[in-house]
Amino acid sequence: MTQRFFAMPEDGYLPRVADAVLARYLKSSGAVQVKGPKWCGKTATAERQSKSQVFLQDPDKSAALLSLADVKPSALLEGEEPRLIDEWQMAPQLWDAVRFAIDRGRGRGRFILTGSATPKERPAHSGVGRIARFSMRTMSLYESGESSGDVSLASLFEGASDVSGLVDFSVDDIAFALCRGGWPEAVTEKDEEIALSMASDYVEELLDSDIEEMDGVKRNATWMRSIMRSYARHVSTEAALTTIAADVQGYRPADVTIADYVDALSRACVTEDLTAWNPRLRSKTAVRTSPTRHFCDPSIAAALLHVSPKGLLDDLNTFGLLFESMCVRDLRVYTDALGGNVFHYRDKTDLEADAVIHLNDGRWALVEVKMGASQIDIAAKHLKKLADRIDQRHEGSPSFLMVLTAASAAYRREDGVLVVPLAMLAP
Repeated sequence: MTQRFFAMPEDGYLPRVADAVLARYLKSSGAVQVKGPKWCGKTATAERQSKSQVFLQDPDKSAALLSLADVKPSALLEGEEPRLIDEWQMAPQLWDAVRFAIDRGRGRGRFILTGSATPKERPAHSGVGRIARFSMRTMSLYESGESSGDVSLASLFEGASDVSGLVDFSVDDIAFALCRGGWPEAVTEKDEEIALSMASDYVEELLDSDIEEMDGVKRNATWMRSIMRSYARHVSTEAALTTIAADVQGYRPADVTIADYVDALSRACVTEDLTAWNPRLRSKTAVRTSPTRHFCDPSIAAALLHVSPKGLLDDLNTFGLLFESMCVRDLRVYTDALGGNVFHYRDKTDLEADAVIHLNDGRWALVEVKMGASQIDIAAKHLKKLADRIDQRHEGSPSFLMVLTAASAAYRREDGVLVVPLAMLAP
């Protein structure tokens, strides 16, 4: 197993970045919706901050609970608060019941709604101003104890410039962590083969029942597998839906069907594409608006491509694309803690940034992802050029420019660009 930078807690619960995010929202909102893929740890995190719970997937009680939700949804809200309602999307009417309860009552932090899918049936009311929402993802390297945490994203935004140090986390370790994924059960599993098998188990369970259970729509498992494999081949690229459709083997469904399947994967939190950043520029330059394709965890792509840690080391092109997706996952986790979002940038001249971190207060930073040291010079030049292209009178100056790597050394270049190993990064 890869080395850990801290000991496993006695209760087996590894602290999550989402712990603080959830606590913050409970102080400011009547209810909090926590959305994320199955197996990412939503329930365990929410349960620790709740005082009573109702689990709609409990096989002994599910039928009775869903029947009660149909005739008297408010009954499921009765209990000590904060009250956790797990997999609330199985009874979408609970959303409006929670909203109504908040309107009629007082206080904050009353309910926690967790779910691994967004139902097609929309609630009558949005919940704006009453129900806060955030996404919980699989575990970053910092949460799994595989990042030293010596470089804090928050400190970089505060102006820290003394970035230096080494980390003992090899490319082999990166490959293993990528294929294993950030699934809590896999992270805590001591048997490497079992840990590596869990992403494949996730894919098979998803194809077997999860997508259909989400909205009751029967979907062709062969098409879904082909579409997911195409996604895996195009991870970290701007592949269009037509490109994905062309990859489907045998009978090809219409583009509208492809769009429906892709939408289902997104609503089930299996995919999470990275949208484009559209800043003000110094001169007129067409900015490409296509999203880059990503799964919620890079291990899904590795499982679909049937690639092992050793296989990644033998295919550096695939390794590079999946490593970029791994970096995007971790940056999203850390940025959640700071209050912001992650985007990507690319214009008609092909000048790009793999990740743009944009905080809610307007601060921003540009990040390029490169596996090794040989590409750092080019990446740094591109980041400097892109920063100069941004109209900083309106957008402000970047807080930092960073090349995120799989290497072992962190340092600040003479041109001011930071070079940081993923295995040293923290919120």
